Amino acid sequence: MTPKTLTDGAILRAARPGDEPGILSCIQGLADYEREPDAVHNTVDALSATLFGDEPQAFTHVVEREGLIVGIAIWFLTYSTWTGRHGIWLEDLYVDDAQRGRGYGKALISSLAQVCVERGYSRLEWTVLDWNEPSIAFYRSLGAVPMSEWTTQRLTGDELHALAGGGAGGLTDG
Repeated sequence: MTPKTLTDGAILRAARPGDEPGILSCIQGLADYEREPDAVHNTVDALSATLFGDEPQAFTHVVEREGLIVGIAIWFLTYSTWTGRHGIWLEDLYVDDAQRGRGYGKALISSLAQVCVERGYSRLEWTVLDWNEPSIAFYRSLGAVPMSEWTTQRLTGDELHALAGGGAGGLTDG
């Protein structure tokens, strides 16, 4: 991604090593906003390995203003068996409260749309909490539509381990 100077001098760019503390701060800011302040267990080291290790599987675009990371879009690739093409899953989009209203959120999500178009990806997708009216309104203003027939399913913790340990329909290695 080529860095882009935004109208107020902020820079939109791909994350680079050294950005991890600012990215983690934004992740915590998002968790606080989403009413889950104790949910973040990520670390600077884990982010470094994920984003900049030998085979990165997640990517981040950042908005840097006056030397600080004030916005992030963390994403990874998906694959559609129906289209036969990749897409982008936007895991986190966050702009610091004090920096909102400057167009950073739109610039971040637009940069992901550009990646999709440039690479021939078929879709850009994400979830939003149903109570988050400001974000929902923002996404609608971009032309995003809800996938009302789909609900997200998740396995974690004990249920994930139980399924991994013996839930393969009675299959054995022998």
